[in-house]
Amino acid sequence: MVNGAKRVAVIGTGIMGGPMAGRLADAGFDVTAWNRTRDKADALSSRGIASASTALEAVAGAQAVVVMLSSGPVCEDVLLGGGGVLAAMKPGAALVVMSSIPVETAVLIGEKASARGLVYSDAPVSGGEKGAREGTLAIMAGGKATDVDALGDVFACLGRVTHVGPAGCGALTKLANQLIVASTICAVAEALTLAEQGGADPARVREALLGGFADSTVFRQHGLRMVTGDFRPGGPAKYQVKDTSTALAFAHSRGLRLPVGEEVDRLYQAMVDNGDGDLDHSGIILELRRMNKTAKPMACA
Repeated sequence: MVNGAKRVAVIGTGIMGGPMAGRLADAGFDVTAWNRTRDKADALSSRGIASASTALEAVAGAQAVVVMLSSGPVCEDVLLGGGGVLAAMKPGAALVVMSSIPVETAVLIGEKASARGLVYSDAPVSGGEKGAREGTLAIMAGGKATDVDALGDVFACLGRVTHVGPAGCGALTKLANQLIVASTICAVAEALTLAEQGGADPARVREALLGGFADSTVFRQHGLRMVTGDFRPGGPAKYQVKDTSTALAFAHSRGLRLPVGEEVDRLYQAMVDNGDGDLDHSGIILELRRMNKTAKPMACA
């Protein structure tokens, strides 16, 4: 029933949600947006997107609701809290939670949505602000296969969707993604720090490694951020540590030890504790420089 829908509400229009709302509007959807800081929703008016004063106002009459809020607790509060969004949605409408949230939260929201007769998918994304702007996000969709299929029109203008399993599996896949991303960013930061302190030009080292086995999207995009010192937030470090901590908590609940992830989580927590939580997660190289404050560059042998 959802494919062919025209009225879409976007709940959360920050770094990712704003561009995603724009993509939906450009694709011909009638989009209404709500954000806890209203000026971020108001700023989308030039894209033909209406700004609602409350989340309930945004979802009134919506055939699909796309959620891109900052965390599991915020999603629970907005969706399930007193007078929450989910209770205001009509049976047959779709709820698509694209936030990075704990697996348990995704499952709980899915159970509540199913009881209300809603189409549901926990469908977090990867690809950053660039992917959100360009509609090239990797979308990891949990839920019933029929529900994911029913959301095809919504997903099509945002990126490439893969159904990964029942409700909660989208959130789980995103945690796996975040472990890979965070660990790789830290490895890139360590490599460039080594090059810098050894007397090589980090920018030239990065250039030399492009196309080799060390190359990756993370290396290209975040390595460039590191060598240019551009730490404007695409993915803030405070959200990175939120995700690594969530992944570790889930792993520990299954009796698993993830030693690399544990060290990466400690590094990002130190970065946040040192006041850099609002910087891009590629700013982890600044934490390495703090740790190695006595190291001095030396000429290559």
